Amino acid sequence: MPTEVRFGDGIRLALTTFTTAPVRAGRVDRAAAGVAMALAPVVGALLGALLGAVLLLAAAVAPPLVAAGVTVGLGALLTRGLHLDGLADTVDAVGSYRRGPAALEIMKKPDVGPFGVVALVLVLLLQTAVLADLAGRSRPAALAAVVAATAAGRLGVALACRRGVPAARPEGLGTLVAGTVGPVALVAGTAAVALLAVPAVPGRPWQGPLAVLAALAVAAGLLRHLVRRLGGITGDVLGALVEIVTTLSYLGLVLSA
Repeated sequence: MPTEVRFGDGIRLALTTFTTAPVRAGRVDRAAAGVAMALAPVVGALLGALLGAVLLLAAAVAPPLVAAGVTVGLGALLTRGLHLDGLADTVDAVGSYRRGPAALEIMKKPDVGPFGVVALVLVLLLQTAVLADLAGRSRPAALAAVVAATAAGRLGVALACRRGVPAARPEGLGTLVAGTVGPVALVAGTAAVALLAVPAVPGRPWQGPLAVLAALAVAAGLLRHLVRRLGGITGDVLGALVEIVTTLSYLGLVLSA
């Protein structure tokens, strides 16, 4: 397959996987999946730019907390709530103390258990609180923070799809994307997202990149635990990592600021 065709299919797959963008689906295979997962932070940055603009516009006509709530809600809407659903399912499975197929069965159930509910409430509250704080900062800093944190969340997906990490099931999204991201793409993505985070904390250019790297370090440790418990990654695990890395990045950008 020509490189330009594979790249185009990967872009379309990235957009349709991580957003509700009305893009025509292209070829879906592991080659396209590798491109899509490597480009996940780019899609996150574009989504973050939109959400950051909404936050700033809403904060100009409404209280910061309202603006933050609108932004968090829009973020869920533009991603179909899939990442939040993945977070709830993953936390329910881990909270059950079961392993392997038994834990995977819990993740497949349509209902949300108490662990999942608590995780959703905590993540949504933290993200809203941080965005309310960011709404009171300078516009360039607030926009950079939202872009960097949203991109970092999708970088967590690239981390989970790196070579050597298996899929938990023989079918599903995890099987399609597991092991498709090479080290060069992962390092380049990490450097790019860290650079985006530099202007997020005025007067502390080191804090933004440090927040991103710390969030990714936590995600790497959590990923190892989930692979041991579940046998590999699933689509739900990827969604959970998006929300966890995004939230941790946000927290790192506002702590002691």
